[in-house]
Amino acid sequence: MSSGLGRHRYPTASTGGRRQPRQPVRIAMSCMIRKLSTGKYRLYSRKVGRKTGKRRNLGTFGTRAAAERHERAVQYFKRH
Repeated sequence: MSSGLGRHRYPTASTGGRRQPRQPVRIAMSCMIRKLSTGKYRLYSRKVGRKTGKRRNLGTFGTRAAAERHERAVQYFKRH
């Protein structure tokens, strides 16, 4: 199936067949932070547990900023 277009089978017309530089991956930081009825914020795991079918509680925080700081720390330690 060689059509002489190079490595990529379907080059985009807008770039003239050249690949665009890869964009940095953005992690949605606040998708698993939920506000409780008490006014505090709870951080949940992104994955659902196999046994329970629920998300793991990663902590309860007084402010949203504190929950976001902890989420960044969790993401850092997952990758280092």
